[in-house]
Formats: sequence, C-alpha cells, structure tokens
Amino acid sequence: MQEKKLKVKAASRLVTESQELSQLNKSEVLDLACGSGRNGLWFAEKGHRVTFLDKSLANLSVASESRIGSMSSQHTYLAWDLEDGSAPELEQNKYDLVLVFNYLHRPLFPQIAAAVKPGGVIVYETFIDKQAEIGRPRNPNFLLKANELKNEFEKWTLLHYFEGEVLNDANLSYKAQLIARKPDC
Repeated sequence: MQEKKLKVKAASRLVTESQELSQLNKSEVLDLACGSGRNGLWFAEKGHRVTFLDKSLANLSVASESRIGSMSSQHTYLAWDLEDGSAPELEQNKYDLVLVFNYLHRPLFPQIAAAVKPGGVIVYETFIDKQAEIGRPRNPNFLLKANELKNEFEKWTLLHYFEGEVLNDANLSYKAQLIARKPDC
C-alpha cells in the first residue's frame, strides 16, 4: 500500500495554479473520467464535495482515504461507462465545477455542459491532433482539432485557453486547455 501512495501524481498545474479555482467556496465538483482522482482529490482536500466518475474506479488512488480521511463519506463514487449507453445521463445544473482531463468522447459535450450550474466552471484539458506526431493517443477520435474545445464552449466566458506544448513531469504532450464559466442564464 505504501508504495502506491508514493506514485500518486499531484493535481494538474492547470488546477492548482488557477486564481479562479482557488477562490471557489465549498462546491460540488465532478471529476469526470477521474482515473487516479488526482484532480478531484485536490478539491476534496480543500473541503469540496467531489463526485469521482470513471468507467472503473480501480485506478482511484489508494491514498484517497488517507488524503481525505473521514470526509470520504461526503463524496460520491460512480463506476459508469459513459460511452456504451448504459450510464444514466449526468444530472443537469448540479455541479459548480466539472473537471475533465485526458478524455474525449465528443457525444458527451452537451451532457457535460448541461451538468454545470449556471455561473459554474469547467476545466477541460486533453490532447490535440498534433499529439499523434509524438506519441499516444494517435486515434483521431481522441484528439481535438484546432480550436475545437474553445468552439464547443463558445457561449461561455473564457477564463483561460491554450493549445500547444505542455510539459508535465518531464513528459511533453500537445494539449488544449480550457477554463470557462457558464452563463448565468
């Protein structure tokens, strides 16, 4: 167990260095396609209520219990396959913040947008088509086209947008990053 705790990666700098996100009060957060839960755990440690959602929760950090301790009962853990049609739709206007990292299933864009409360925020970071030149993923179904993410949320207030090289833990990738606020009405 101890060895796995040491392998838990820190939350994305997109999350930890955002002035906008640091000002959020206790919020309802959805960590969609959460993987190890690194980004959702960052918010859980700060007292937010987090829904961890992934096809399988087997990769959810074993350190989550020690990191969020007895607060874990206030969190929700959903093992849903969002791509095969078996999962219920995401609840509309439920979350103050939705986090999506390294995941792209274009048919979910409307559900993801609808899940954010008016005035809520989305943080989305995933690979762009240039990524195929240097590594995985290479499948165009998992790679955004130029400005695709920004165009998907064009009616939202853009707080941050970037496309290009991202260096994390000495690994280079090509990604799009978006932080946007949903209109109040």
